[in-house]
Amino acid sequence: MGKITDGIKHLLVINGLFFIGTALYSDQFYQLFSLWYPQNANFSAWQIVSHMFMHGGLMHLVFNMYALWAFGSPLERMWGTKKFLFFYFSAGLGAALIHTGVNYYYVSQGLEALAAAGVPEADVLSLLREGKYNESWMQLAPRGDIENMLSAFMTPAVGASGAIYGILVAFGMLFPNSELFLIFLPVPIKAKYFIPVLIGLDLFSGVTGYSIFGNGIAHFAHVGGALFGFLMMWYWKRNQFKKNRWDS
Repeated sequence: MGKITDGIKHLLVINGLFFIGTALYSDQFYQLFSLWYPQNANFSAWQIVSHMFMHGGLMHLVFNMYALWAFGSPLERMWGTKKFLFFYFSAGLGAALIHTGVNYYYVSQGLEALAAAGVPEADVLSLLREGKYNESWMQLAPRGDIENMLSAFMTPAVGASGAIYGILVAFGMLFPNSELFLIFLPVPIKAKYFIPVLIGLDLFSGVTGYSIFGNGIAHFAHVGGALFGFLMMWYWKRNQFKKNRWDS
């Protein structure tokens, strides 16, 4: 790891500034810069990028920034700053795409269930855009479908975790035998074992709804970042993407 590289240094600073802004203007910052569902009245196009700099609390920020420094530093040294930042933001955008796609599925599922019960889709969306919902929906359609719809529509996504998961995948593919020490498991685990297990746990939580790491986690964003990270690494390896094509 060693000295902080330029790209990571700038990411740390920007994340820190956003965190300070959130602490000072919490509601405004969450409304403006978090990633909302596209049909939500709070959605704006820039949130696709800005949500990567938002965090839900100090520990959320600390863990993400530590992972960025610890696993991203050797990648930036190997690739150069331009290629590293391209990879980082691409993984983050991929995470946002997968997260939004899953949310679209949940919203569509809820709307279809209510439509089958005689509630027009336009009426449901109109109420949701006001940040409201009708309690009777829980009796008219499966409760799980309605709860998933409400969460997908009304809960914004924040954090660099999707991009970080892409970084983890790249690190695991380039340094598979690096031994990692975990606070809760003080024995060395090779990256090629730890990282796939971590992604698998997120996938399990996303599919089953049983969150191993706590509530309020966008598991499919993690999986999306990991997936896009893997696809980019696979493509670059196949096409022998060289560092000097980015830094020239």
